Amino acid sequence: MAEFDTIRTTAGAQAAQIDAGLRAHMNKVYGTMSVGMLLTFAAAWAISGLAVTTEPTAYQIGANEYLTGLGVALYASPLKWLVMFAPLIFVFGFSAMINRMSAATAQTVFYAFAAVMGISISSIFLVFTGYSIAQIFLITSIAFAGLSLWGYTTQKDISGWGSFLIMGVIGLVVAMIVNLFLQSPAMVFAISAIGVLIFAGLTAYDTQRIKTEYVAHAVHGDTEWLGKAAIMGALSLYLNFINMFMMLLQLFGNRE
Repeated sequence: MAEFDTIRTTAGAQAAQIDAGLRAHMNKVYGTMSVGMLLTFAAAWAISGLAVTTEPTAYQIGANEYLTGLGVALYASPLKWLVMFAPLIFVFGFSAMINRMSAATAQTVFYAFAAVMGISISSIFLVFTGYSIAQIFLITSIAFAGLSLWGYTTQKDISGWGSFLIMGVIGLVVAMIVNLFLQSPAMVFAISAIGVLIFAGLTAYDTQRIKTEYVAHAVHGDTEWLGKAAIMGALSLYLNFINMFMMLLQLFGNRE
């Protein structure tokens, strides 16, 4: 009996330790993601400010607004394709090299990626009103928080969603590339509406996945893996948030 009590006490202590570690792990995931979001929007706002001037140039984009040399390079030259696809290239490279990096290096690379993403989406400050961007950001934040909380607390196993959601993302990417040439407003609307649903589902799915993976590895005390997992978890949730925000902005944003 005494041995049984000892085993039960030890198991309870280990469970409590894992719970505490899980809370710390999720706090790191959300904290890293939040810093990345701040870097993205700071970079987007700064670059958009440098890209526009009130001094007349050859590229007028609005009443008393003109593109600077930087603006022309980013939005009206062949360089715009590199700017557009740079985050996608960055993500693939980061995912491929994460195992060779330390956790500290991975975190630095993530922040660099967040800044590159900011440059890539900086044109939203030229296309949409500042009030509209702030409003959609708030709506996205509320929706993201609710979806992520549900994914963390639900007892339902939603791991089966993964393959369908990833297939949906691949379909979205293909449709977006095709529409670069078609320039169809109806297709933009369809992509945005379907995209919101896909990334909403991915937010809940990724949150549960991050939680499940932590519990599975924490038992073995794999601290190096857990450090990198927090960065990759932050990256997954960050991408879900950014994509949901951009698609809601396309659907409901007020244009300049």
